[in-house]
Amino acid sequence: MSIVSQFQSPEVEALLRRQKRRATFTSLMVAVLSVVLLGLVLALFLLPQLVQETPVIVTYESSRLEEAEPETRKVTTQRQSKPSAPSASMAKVITSQSASAVAIPVPDMTTPAPSLEFGQDLDFGEGWADGAAFGGGATFFGQKVAARNIAFVIDYSLSMKGKRDALMRKELKKSLDSLTNGTQFSLIFFAGPVWQAGDTVKTGAKGTKLATVTTDAGGKFVWRSGKPAGKPVQQMQWTETTASAVRDARRLVDKTPLVLGTIWDWPLEMALALDPKPDVIYFMTDGTAGKQSLKTAKSIGSKAKRLNIKINCVALMEPKAREGLNELAKRTDGQFTLVLENGKRQKLR
Repeated sequence: MSIVSQFQSPEVEALLRRQKRRATFTSLMVAVLSVVLLGLVLALFLLPQLVQETPVIVTYESSRLEEAEPETRKVTTQRQSKPSAPSASMAKVITSQSASAVAIPVPDMTTPAPSLEFGQDLDFGEGWADGAAFGGGATFFGQKVAARNIAFVIDYSLSMKGKRDALMRKELKKSLDSLTNGTQFSLIFFAGPVWQAGDTVKTGAKGTKLATVTTDAGGKFVWRSGKPAGKPVQQMQWTETTASAVRDARRLVDKTPLVLGTIWDWPLEMALALDPKPDVIYFMTDGTAGKQSLKTAKSIGSKAKRLNIKINCVALMEPKAREGLNELAKRTDGQFTLVLENGKRQKLR
């Protein structure tokens, strides 16, 4: 008898058979579950490719137009009868070939060719420069202008005392009142020194012809014998036309005192140097520039003409200034008015 047979008993054999069955059953379950799992994995990848969705086709059928049946025209075979002969009682018609007393006029119209020079004259180009397109302008001693930038160069010398002074201030305030919105103005006074309305002028000892101009900003400029004693010369400024600005300007016209004498060139030069340049300068004086009047008028006039600036001149009760001021106005296509002793005006240009 072998050693295995000696130790093998019926209980041990029964236990081994149970373990064998259990192991066999477990192996089968694992195999089945593996096959099922593999089938599920394959189904996830293969089934979407096998299923084909049929797209839904949406159609729209518009309403059909009913076809109108052609209308059959009836043809009549009625015979047209001949017109009856004219009646003897019919009124007779008299024709005439004489001319009528009423004539129908045929207008002779000419259509101008369109201009290719856009922006000229008073159109959108250079026409704006004179302010006409904006409705701006002013009037001074009867001289009416349409302009956007207007400079007043006014004589405030001691020779203006009396009737001339009163008339000048009255007309200057009227001119300020005539300014329209959209315009700019500059008030420049001269009497040897040149200053802007609102600046302070202090003269030196009698006979020295010395003056100091102090501006609102605190700048000081010395003038000697009608010429600036140093550099730079003060820059004149523009003021936008508003109700408050006109009120302030009227007040300055009234309160500014007369000083020293009359010199033409520097006040006009400073007006020409305004930025932007003026369209029109009103130049009013009651005196002459002596023997230099005509020479100064030609020089300043030529410069203003190059800059396209008009200078309107007013000689206030001083006929001797006629030649120089007329030359100045002529060279710049400006106006010239002589105011007589009685206040009447003679417009000479």
